[in-house]
Amino acid sequence: MACRLPGADSVEQLWRNLEDGVESISFLSEQELLDAGVPPAQLHDSNYVRSAGGLLAGIDRFDAAFFGMSPREAEIADPQHRLFLEAAHEALERAGYDPASSDALIGVFAGEGRASYLLQNLAPNPQILEPLGPVQVTVASDKDFLPLRVSYALDLRGPSVDVQSACSTSLVATHLACQSLIGGDCDLALAGGVSITTLTRSGYLYEEGGTYSRDGHCRAFDAAASGMVGALVSMAAGLRVDAASSTAGSS
Repeated sequence: MACRLPGADSVEQLWRNLEDGVESISFLSEQELLDAGVPPAQLHDSNYVRSAGGLLAGIDRFDAAFFGMSPREAEIADPQHRLFLEAAHEALERAGYDPASSDALIGVFAGEGRASYLLQNLAPNPQILEPLGPVQVTVASDKDFLPLRVSYALDLRGPSVDVQSACSTSLVATHLACQSLIGGDCDLALAGGVSITTLTRSGYLYEEGGTYSRDGHCRAFDAAASGMVGALVSMAAGLRVDAASSTAGSS
């Protein structure tokens, strides 16, 4: 398995954080929020929560050459594509499988969140997009091309399936990967999801009866829980590699 999460760039670190009760939610200062363009009137609203959720480090860092991408390709590639590709490579490496020296059919079942990078970063800068064709921009940004990019970059020959089912995407991807293993469609399977929800540093307005937390903290299974917490970046790429001989339960 491999993951990239706020406060944890490995499965081991995530487990240590859970054991130690480490909270990986960040709160922004008044000046940071003003610099981000939050109106002062909104900032002083009693229902405004300064929680930025989980901030993921290193989303601007990517070894393009390692994955055979040019600097321009990496520039327009959605960060969700980049981070998931890194996690997929790490998961295979941790499992001890080298696609270059294996005849196994390795499938990819994955989904991602909305294309915030295209909307917030690329679209407002036409000088970046003008030299590119619509096909190149779509391949670099659209969610449907996430598993295809991984299969192409890592030379994987099994099924490459885009999965989209809102918050259950990663779980459904894992289910489909297990079914593919059982059915003999592939010998190994990568399954997971990635979500970078927004690239803007800001808090949010609490609404009574809404889904977001009253105080910006997420208290799962706690009597004091008042809702979920959004995130500047909340990226989860948990990928599991299993041999086709595994039982459905262990997959």
